[in-house]
Amino acid sequence: MKKRLRENGLSLVLLVITILVLGGQLVVGWYNFNDELSDFGRPPIPFSAYLTSGHCIEAVFENWESEFLQMGLYVVLTISLYQKGSAESKKLDESEEVDREPNPNRPGAPWPVRRGGWVLKLYKNSLSIAFFSLFALSFVFHALGGMKEYNTEQILKGKNEVLTFWQFLGTNELWFQSLQNWQSEFLSVLSMVVLSVFLRQKGSSQSKPVDAPDSETGEE
Repeated sequence: MKKRLRENGLSLVLLVITILVLGGQLVVGWYNFNDELSDFGRPPIPFSAYLTSGHCIEAVFENWESEFLQMGLYVVLTISLYQKGSAESKKLDESEEVDREPNPNRPGAPWPVRRGGWVLKLYKNSLSIAFFSLFALSFVFHALGGMKEYNTEQILKGKNEVLTFWQFLGTNELWFQSLQNWQSEFLSVLSMVVLSVFLRQKGSSQSKPVDAPDSETGEE
């Protein structure tokens, strides 16, 4: 057990943090939504009902959407773009392990590499495909939750106007929510790329060695 915890410590800690923060968001969001209902003279809803409300679905997936988009684009952009001196970039003047063709005879090679053909071609791009698929799925749920929340607000205000999913896709509200999250995610990635040129964090795989010159590109 101790060995497994050490081998998977990073993912386990991040998973626990994610669950705790998400749980906190759901509870606070539930109270916030019930406060809004109270303002309109409506009774509060139980937590189980809140989990399927537009307020909850929209809040969760509009953030997930931006995370998966920035990670997918970042994975793709780092294939051919460089940043001199950044620990987040491939080296400028030498080939790296990630660029070589996969060897099916390498010990421990994944099954798709040994299988070859279209399976290998798909596997070569599986990381970006996964991120973009998760982005698309999150965007759909964001829009569905946003539509549901918008229609709920209209009902609470005594209005008869309700929107379909396709109508909500064309609203300023959806794209304002998406764009404000997207820009913050790309800013955070930009900060990581640029700050790692000049700043260091001893022991982190995302930093160059402390004594490395600013011009040195890559993590090693």
